[in-house]
Amino acid sequence: MRLIDSPDLPDAVVTPSGSLSRHQLLEQASRVAGRIKGAPIVAVDAVPDLSTIVAVTGALLAGVPIVPIPPDAGDLERAHILRDSGAALLAGSDISEISPGRPRLDAALVLYTSGTTGAPKGVVISSEAVEAGLDALAEAWQWTAEDTLVHGLPLYHVHGLVLGVLGPLRLGCRLIHTGRPTPQAYAANPGTMYFGVPTVWSRIAADPAAARALAPARLLVSGSAPLPAPVFDDLAALTGQAPVERYGMTETLITVSARADGERRAGQVGQPLPGITTRLVDESGAPLPSDGTTIGHLQVRGPTLLDGYLRPGGVRPPDLTDGWFPTGDVATVGPDGWHRIVGRASTDLIKTGGYRVGAGEVEDALLLHPAVREAAVIGVPHPDLGERITAFVVAGPVAPAELIDFVAGRLAVHKRPRVVHLVDELPRNAMGKVQKSFLTED
Repeated sequence: MRLIDSPDLPDAVVTPSGSLSRHQLLEQASRVAGRIKGAPIVAVDAVPDLSTIVAVTGALLAGVPIVPIPPDAGDLERAHILRDSGAALLAGSDISEISPGRPRLDAALVLYTSGTTGAPKGVVISSEAVEAGLDALAEAWQWTAEDTLVHGLPLYHVHGLVLGVLGPLRLGCRLIHTGRPTPQAYAANPGTMYFGVPTVWSRIAADPAAARALAPARLLVSGSAPLPAPVFDDLAALTGQAPVERYGMTETLITVSARADGERRAGQVGQPLPGITTRLVDESGAPLPSDGTTIGHLQVRGPTLLDGYLRPGGVRPPDLTDGWFPTGDVATVGPDGWHRIVGRASTDLIKTGGYRVGAGEVEDALLLHPAVREAAVIGVPHPDLGERITAFVVAGPVAPAELIDFVAGRLAVHKRPRVVHLVDELPRNAMGKVQKSFLTED
């Protein structure tokens, strides 16, 4: 990935473990590059500190693909990533040889992502895709070398690593990584841009003093999962600006976003970025209308798509139809191009009583109830309805029947949950996404 020239900021990268000027960062990264140059692929323990940022920068300079390993990965997950990727070296605070390696890859990153079944898959992403994605976001968000980006996101996903580290490297802006994305850490570090997932923003909105400290920033960006409308509204009231939402996935990078100088709408993620086109199709692949109400399977096309999935014999290209990538998500698209992500087709498109209902719409309605703090909706197999709309809710004192009636009074009656389970918490992954496969009625 080509780095844009920028002045040598004295504290270009700041983390809890220390800070580096841009010159110092490139100097240390160049030493790493010299030691790993020629390696087929390199892994890094993606701890949230300078060692990871230096290692990733060094791999970029050397033209060596790098595989970030989650620091909280268990023994089985870690062993799978190292074995499946065939990483020859492990970089970090030191560099060690771990395997003979695999054939040379022409890529920048291999990011492991979990599907609904099987072990995590290695997604191969080129430098060209990263550059295209970051340059499109720079245009949409008016992101320049004058910005200071603050976040505390993990450094092994698209959000925290590609946007949160490679973005500042590419665009030449200052980066402050807070180690952990707490309200107090965000409030204590002045910046012009802040990145967070919905869990982070929910906690910030619940801490008014921390939220008000972010008011001078020009952009609050939320992604990786849908931002609940009440959190959107609270942030807007406390900071004086509505957050920018965006949509993407490991295989496509970021493809849709609200604009820095444009409208922000609760529950919607904006319009396609420059160079990206999207469409909705039905189960047979036939195009569906962009009327704002029709729910369809979202497909994307553009320069940010993955090269393929890592396999023992090389890279298996993705299954595309005329260049269109099936995201696995369902969405609506309005006549003005604004997208609303309903959720995963496998879990969030519920077919009940002959109707197609988006789980996200029901979740948003539940969150409007003053007692409800979190909500997740799934379809449970049912002999008569096909699927029964079932909600799992974290809430204060409230009866399930009251919540069912509450939704029925705000949406079409057939969209109401037939069953509501009150739970202490919802299962989430490191990025704050609810893991609906763990929601059961047992």
